[in-house]
Amino acid sequence: MLRRLRILALLMILVAVAVATWLDRIQSTDWDGPLLVALYPVNIDGSTAAAGEISNPKTANTELLTAFFADEATQHGVRQERPLRFVLAPAIPEAPPLLPAGAGVLGTMAWSLKLRWWNLWVDDPPGPTPTIRLFLLFHDPKSSPRVPHSAGLQKGLLGIAHLFAAPHMAGSNRVVIAHELLHTLGATDKYVFSSNQPRYPDGFAEPDRSPRYPQDFAELMAGRIPESAGQSRTPESLDQVLIGSLTAREIGWRSAR
Repeated sequence: MLRRLRILALLMILVAVAVATWLDRIQSTDWDGPLLVALYPVNIDGSTAAAGEISNPKTANTELLTAFFADEATQHGVRQERPLRFVLAPAIPEAPPLLPAGAGVLGTMAWSLKLRWWNLWVDDPPGPTPTIRLFLLFHDPKSSPRVPHSAGLQKGLLGIAHLFAAPHMAGSNRVVIAHELLHTLGATDKYVFSSNQPRYPDGFAEPDRSPRYPQDFAELMAGRIPESAGQSRTPESLDQVLIGSLTAREIGWRSAR
């Protein structure tokens, strides 16, 4: 009898999680109203450089992020004037659980559950409750010339963005933030995993351009500007980024560019 009750309780929990995930997906991509995105800075390495970037009010520049998504949404037929709004939350002292290097499917699933549990104890910023939470982990580039992969989770509407604590990297940092945000809304990566090169045609901002190379913009979910069949470069700001048609469909922006 106890065994049956335990199985029933487990099934009820699984159903509740599945329903909550489905509701998150529907409510976050119906675009009936703006979504509020909270950005939580974290000094991941305890460095002076990271502390300086976090204290700089221009670091996140929520207005630029809001304007970028407003412009792109208009191009894809979204009627919301500002479909995504951003708020900078107070810095938090504790780092979120990090995805272990080389984690397989089971390791990634375990990490996702840990992150979602940890997130339950993070306070909301003042004002309306955010729909999406992104944790901005700042690294001193002098001690960390390379950072771990960032991640965005559709389940839980959470994301972790590993960023460089340097003023000249602020523009490319915002590209990373925007990329991980769209992962939480269901957008998929559009680059070749073995080479990190944009995948044609969905990873090209202007796939019909003639000649095809060089491109002037990066498709957000490809993350790089194609310069030739085997070379691409990182965009320096959101001014060099567009959202492509497939990505727009994936997040519920139905009209193609």
